Amino acid sequence: MSHDQNFKNLIIDYPQQAVQFFAADEAAHVDQGVRIIPIREEQLKERLGDRFRELDTPLLVEWPDGRREALLLVLEEETDTSKFSIHRLAHYCLDLAELFKTDRVVPVAIFLRQGQRPEELILGGDRHRYLAFRYLACALADLPWQDWRDSDNIVARLNLPNMRYDHPNERVAVYALALRGLVQLEPDPEKRLKYADFVDIYADLTDAEREQYEREYPEETKTMQSFSTRMREEGKQIGIQIGEAAMLLLLLEDKFGPVPEQVRAQVEAANPESLLRWSRRVLRAESIEDVFRQPPPAA
Repeated sequence: MSHDQNFKNLIIDYPQQAVQFFAADEAAHVDQGVRIIPIREEQLKERLGDRFRELDTPLLVEWPDGRREALLLVLEEETDTSKFSIHRLAHYCLDLAELFKTDRVVPVAIFLRQGQRPEELILGGDRHRYLAFRYLACALADLPWQDWRDSDNIVARLNLPNMRYDHPNERVAVYALALRGLVQLEPDPEKRLKYADFVDIYADLTDAEREQYEREYPEETKTMQSFSTRMREEGKQIGIQIGEAAMLLLLLEDKFGPVPEQVRAQVEAANPESLLRWSRRVLRAESIEDVFRQPPPAA
């Protein structure tokens, strides 16, 4: 399991809420009018070469009305606090500052587990300090979950299982409120399914706790089970449809040679009824146009 990728997906899917939650000290001026653009890994790898660091997720915050110069936020998730390198983060921020020709760079470290970590990096000699580097720290395991239980920030709600709760008996309630937040705040079915898995991973309920959840939260359980079943059935149907389209393309290619891109796009976008109708025509058609020709209207 890649915690780095889990959090990278979360930040990219919800950049505005991620900034507001993980970088609260800088979020006061990041209102709904800004544009937040995740910087593509491929772009950084090409420009920075071997200095590219996969774990970081940079976000470019722009004010379209020109009120402020663009701000670059660098968010890095660190699962094991002891492996956090402030030197690496400082190096990466300097790289990005040079690459984007800006001094407005905000480093943010997201810590999944508790532990000791350096708070600043100071380079200097006997008389002067020549470089002082600090970063914003979001230590999830230090945040009381009760403070965020009813938050309307979906990033906060999804991370309830990663926050501090004083007794293991609270874990089921934490799990339930995280899923409730997902259902309330995310209308997109695919993202609901995706982040239900996120909550499952970090809640890590035992079988007994899952049974307790089903007893104590029957309505939520029914909602999530119904939703999950429907999404998986829809996914299965989409898979069948993709397979039927691929088979039709193979039949067309075997009989008529290379399939034009326009025809390929038409097949891949077709509904199951059209795919079946066209497949039946392939055997008797004399040209690829015959397969897709509309029949004359009935007299």
